[in-house]
Amino acid sequence: MGLLTFWIAHRSELATLLLQHTALVLISTGAAILIGVPAGVLAARRPRPARLILGVVNVAQTIPSLALLGFLLPVPLVGGLGPRTALLTLSIYALLPILRSTTTGLRQVDRAVIEAGVAMGMTDRQLLWLVELPLALPSIVAGIRVATVIGVATATIAAAIGAGGLGEYIFRGLSMADTTTILAGAIPAAALALAADAVLGWIGRRLAHARLTSAIALKATGVAVALLAAASGAAYARAGSDAVVVGSKNFTEQVILGELVAQSLEAEGVRVVRRLNLGGTFICDRALRNGELDVYVEYTGTALTAVFHEDAPHDPRAALDRTRELYARYGITVSTPLGFNNTFTILVRGGDARRLGLRTIDDLRAVTAQWTAGFGYEFLQREDGYPGLAKTYGLRFAAPPRAMDLSLIYRALADGQVDVIAGDATSALIAALDLAPLADTRQYFPPYAAVPVVRTASLLRQPAIARALETLGNRVSEEDMRRLNAAVDIDRRDVREVVRQFLGRRQARTSETGAPTASL
Repeated sequence: MGLLTFWIAHRSELATLLLQHTALVLISTGAAILIGVPAGVLAARRPRPARLILGVVNVAQTIPSLALLGFLLPVPLVGGLGPRTALLTLSIYALLPILRSTTTGLRQVDRAVIEAGVAMGMTDRQLLWLVELPLALPSIVAGIRVATVIGVATATIAAAIGAGGLGEYIFRGLSMADTTTILAGAIPAAALALAADAVLGWIGRRLAHARLTSAIALKATGVAVALLAAASGAAYARAGSDAVVVGSKNFTEQVILGELVAQSLEAEGVRVVRRLNLGGTFICDRALRNGELDVYVEYTGTALTAVFHEDAPHDPRAALDRTRELYARYGITVSTPLGFNNTFTILVRGGDARRLGLRTIDDLRAVTAQWTAGFGYEFLQREDGYPGLAKTYGLRFAAPPRAMDLSLIYRALADGQVDVIAGDATSALIAALDLAPLADTRQYFPPYAAVPVVRTASLLRQPAIARALETLGNRVSEEDMRRLNAAVDIDRRDVREVVRQFLGRRQARTSETGAPTASL
């Protein structure tokens, strides 16, 4: 019932994401057909090139999809955020089944039929178009069927690089640990895969009993690809050249902050394109520098240590000034801080903390030999993450820490899958799951003031961006952020509605009392 209510409440967004997902799959599969069928013909007729072609495609198929996306992101012309990189990745994965089925179908054509065509005086071209391809079409369609179903499933990862599709609900649900939101994307994706499989299965059966020339079939494919290209353009059309692209990382607080910036911009009359729930710090930073994002919210400690690889000052003012100086070198402006500091905090279960008397990170040394740690992927690699923490506090766990997604890490601790994690100080799950933060007595973690970072060129092009960001400056307290996170993570409320209510109440409070903060 909750899932149906979600779909009804988000029917317009669901329709857009479904269209985007369909366009991703069909455009990439269409491109794979246009490449894979000719390559299959070549492979069927020339055994030596066939081994090379199949070898290359096989190797590409073994690369994990997320790894391939990450590899292609920085590549000029074909990389970057959005559908372009996703389409290239999906096309690569669709190639192998189409190539193999085309090669197999052509090789299985009865030699007696080909010899009869030769006896009738047919040229090689005529044999291919009038005899071999029509007879191989059922096999080719079977390969397209496999490629399409694989594409529907793989296309869900496109949301990680801002390419849209039903994966947005899946990633959003993961960041909120919300089963309803995950199913809201997973079930339509599964239904789309089943529908595609049924339609292509029916086409394959029809082709097995019909006399359809390959010329007609390929012309139909070309028309379909052209129509789908138009559909894709409509699904991914930007709001205009003056639109501002707002991004965020892939956890609840970041999605809320991205939406907060987006709605503040819209209140100033700015058209906004949302690219929320992207990979992590490095994807957002790269997209900002490349001009694929105009603005997102970063944290001063993260910028200094993870982006610029510097030691961060422990004085918040000095950290902010240094962050501004470094970003300015790359044509990026650091706006007024939002008003809260979301530092890392080392967490254990509340029951364990009370039973063992754990109050500081130093106290962990007494239990690390028996405990298992779990940290986010970035925290394990970052200079302000686990390696430095372990060295500073002399922590030696019995086994290497488990790498976990940030959206799952709090519940993994509460459920006993791990014994210690690194979380966010503003997370609402700390209190909700009875987790205990340990004091950072050695001041290992630097300040992490939340600051909007925006391309200077975008500020010059759109002065309204500065006005919108100033309305947020020093207006979001740590308590506000905890309540916003709780509304999404605990109460399962829609991010847009939560942010809309927050901004509305803050505006009302400001107009009545001049108070700079608001609460839900």
